[in-house]
Amino acid sequence: MRAKVNQGMPPKNKGVLSRLLKMLFRDYKPQLIAVVICVVLTAFASTIASLFMNFFIETIESEGLVYGWGAIQRKILIAIGIMLSIYVVGWISSFTYTRLMAIVTQSFLNRTRQTMFAKMQTLPLRYFDSHPHGDIMSYYTNDIDTLRELVSRCLPQLLNSGLILLLLVFNMIYLSVWMGLVVAVGVVAMFFVTKHIGGNSAKYFLKQQKSLAKEEGFIEEMMNGQKVVKVFCHEEQSKADFDRVNKQLCADATKANRFANILMPIMGNIGNTLYALLAFVGGVLILTGVPNLSLSGQAMTVAVVLPFLNMTKQFTNNVSQVSQQMNAIVMAMAGAKRIFELLDEEPEVDEGYVTLVNAKEEDGELTECAERTGIWAWKHPHSDGTVTYTRLCGDVRIEHMDFGYVPEKTVLNDITLYAQPGQKVAFVGATGAGKTTITNLINRFYDIDDGKIRYDGININKIKKADLRRSLGIVLQDTNLFTGTVMENIRYGKLDATDEECIAAAKLAHADDFIVRLPDGYATMLTAGGSNLSQGQRQLLSIARAAVADPPVMILDEATSSIDTRTEALVQKGMDALMKGRTVFVIAHRLSTVRNSDVIMVLEQGCIIERGDHAKLIEEKGKYYQLYTGAFELE
Repeated sequence: MRAKVNQGMPPKNKGVLSRLLKMLFRDYKPQLIAVVICVVLTAFASTIASLFMNFFIETIESEGLVYGWGAIQRKILIAIGIMLSIYVVGWISSFTYTRLMAIVTQSFLNRTRQTMFAKMQTLPLRYFDSHPHGDIMSYYTNDIDTLRELVSRCLPQLLNSGLILLLLVFNMIYLSVWMGLVVAVGVVAMFFVTKHIGGNSAKYFLKQQKSLAKEEGFIEEMMNGQKVVKVFCHEEQSKADFDRVNKQLCADATKANRFANILMPIMGNIGNTLYALLAFVGGVLILTGVPNLSLSGQAMTVAVVLPFLNMTKQFTNNVSQVSQQMNAIVMAMAGAKRIFELLDEEPEVDEGYVTLVNAKEEDGELTECAERTGIWAWKHPHSDGTVTYTRLCGDVRIEHMDFGYVPEKTVLNDITLYAQPGQKVAFVGATGAGKTTITNLINRFYDIDDGKIRYDGININKIKKADLRRSLGIVLQDTNLFTGTVMENIRYGKLDATDEECIAAAKLAHADDFIVRLPDGYATMLTAGGSNLSQGQRQLLSIARAAVADPPVMILDEATSSIDTRTEALVQKGMDALMKGRTVFVIAHRLSTVRNSDVIMVLEQGCIIERGDHAKLIEEKGKYYQLYTGAFELE
């Protein structure tokens, strides 16, 4: 779609620029006012030189020839002193606003990154599932960098050049309206060139930012999957795929910069042509004696033409600078637009009002308590103003639940199950049967399409998501460790846990044995997702992290999949102790880990086709029997 432009800026970008400026002035108004004052002084100092040249030449012509050099020497020296003072003020002003903008820029970018990251914490899991991680990272690198260029350099220079142009226009009219009309013709030519070239440049700069984000997403994906690439000897295909993505970025960047780079030479040539034309027109006007039309009332002389030529050169240079800044502004608008798209994403909806509180029991009644008592309760306010407290037990019931990640395709169909406190419920089935999806819905990472999920008799839609998730412990198949010590990674499950509680959790998960053998024990620093640990060790830390949280409901999604058989036997003992008295949902491909489950749910294509304990399902000789005996294998 071809958009109309104004000096290279699409109309839709004007709203983005306006929003950006509002953000700046909202947080940095005093500093920016000081910057504007300094820019005005700098612009004034830059333009006063031309009028000084007019005064200098006119004084020599009018007074020097009559009274001699000695008569005007004092007047010239005073004028030079004044000019030097003005230049010093301009230099100080330029230095001041440059330093101020450097401080404002870094503070603004810091605050913007904080706002972006805080916004990301409010977004639903669906957003991260549908956006490449490399693309999201590009918000914090490439897009933020375009704002740095805009705020620190482009906006001050644009304001400075704009003020200089206004002052020069006034000075030109002051000296000669006739020559000012010639300049106006050149300005119109410059405007149309900027409009055409800048419009095309803006279009391709936006494509360049999108292509750059796509390339970063591809690189991030390849880095995460480097082992798979090498295992399957996929290097050549990966290079071919990268070349395709990189060529697209090259094509978009080439088109954007092609228009941007030809703008300055064209503007420079127009300026040179205008300079020569004005010299010719000025000479003709002097020789023909045409009356000069000006605010100064001066006749058309060398004292008018020479300063005018100097102002013309300065004028065209500033028009070229404005045009050049437009390219950087357009690129920044492309980055800002992407940032604002992130900030405008709909946050995760949470209409819950039931909260999790510390409670104490007196005379068989639960009441809220400010201190930790070891008893948790759901605080349920009602419309009539009353409040009831329900003890957190871990009773989970799913009733006729339907769900699909997209409206066109249902993933779960009419799921009904009951998990009483202390029960261990296992889900088995082929990949894609819906096992992990059920646990994601219990956490409310996604909301169900139909049916109900009740937690201790309360519809989970009424429970605040943060409180709901605080009551659940999860051990995922994919371990996620963070940069920090081993102790800090275990404490991630419960931020106020003591060192003793973290060590106890590690011992429960049988992680203590390998931790104490690390170079610095629990103080060992982990980096790059725990790359200095084995996969099994990372999984043990993940289990310890869930153990220290001590929740009433545990979700184990292939929690022992990365642990060898010997370690699994040790961990299973710890897990059995951890699961005691808790409601546990287990997803496993190893059927040996679910034999002792109270209930085993066999899923197929989003439906529960069998349910019962191990003995009952073996006796029925259905799908579970086939899986267990090897007559049918999980995929």
